[in-house]
Amino acid sequence: MLATLDQYYLKIKKNRWYWLFFVFCRISLAYAFLVAGIVKIAGERFASGLSALHPMGAYLEALHHTGSYYTFIGIAQVTAAILLLIPRTVTLGALLYFPIIVNIWLLSFAVRFEGSIVTSPLMVLANLYILVWNYDKLKFILPFRNFPNLGIVEKPKKYSNKFPFLFFSGVFATVGLVVAMARFGYEVMPRNSLSDCKKQFVNTKKETIGFEFCECIHSIGNPLAQCLEAFDTAKKELEK
Repeated sequence: MLATLDQYYLKIKKNRWYWLFFVFCRISLAYAFLVAGIVKIAGERFASGLSALHPMGAYLEALHHTGSYYTFIGIAQVTAAILLLIPRTVTLGALLYFPIIVNIWLLSFAVRFEGSIVTSPLMVLANLYILVWNYDKLKFILPFRNFPNLGIVEKPKKYSNKFPFLFFSGVFATVGLVVAMARFGYEVMPRNSLSDCKKQFVNTKKETIGFEFCECIHSIGNPLAQCLEAFDTAKKELEK
């Protein structure tokens, strides 16, 4: 099975379109972390327009006040970005990038943050693609007892230009699925402001309890879990 995967991997490494997508992922991820990291190194609060009463805003406000730890995160992000841009250090950059972006994804999911609930899972997938692209280097640290010794795969002298329709169809379908999950996967979202939060309930049966949920988040500043619990309780009463 591993031998079959290795042969498929060699085929992918010789295709120009897979390589271009690899370059796109590297540049996109590096740009995102350069911007976010520089903000932290400069001592500015990330997403400064987000209220400190918002679940993500409260987290970022507290993180901003951690001082040197906040700066350290920025340095780690910038370092990962630079390593991704240098061909010889891409693998190291992807390994450093991965735990940081997974943490951001899980955080966005936990607090239902619109700002990164779509981008963060896509960034995780892009990071995984880069890691898979560098499988020839990473497989030596994987817990496989036996594997074909292909060595480090060199850049081909001539790429295949055959367009991988199935792969890119999967990419677009995955993007669509992530967007759909972010749009329709939650009954309620705190959104980024009180007005935006209330818009999701306007002219619906849940308008009153929805407005109360938004006030709970953006005006009172209660934890998301507490506001969601109050919303669910009110919804059950409404259904009765």
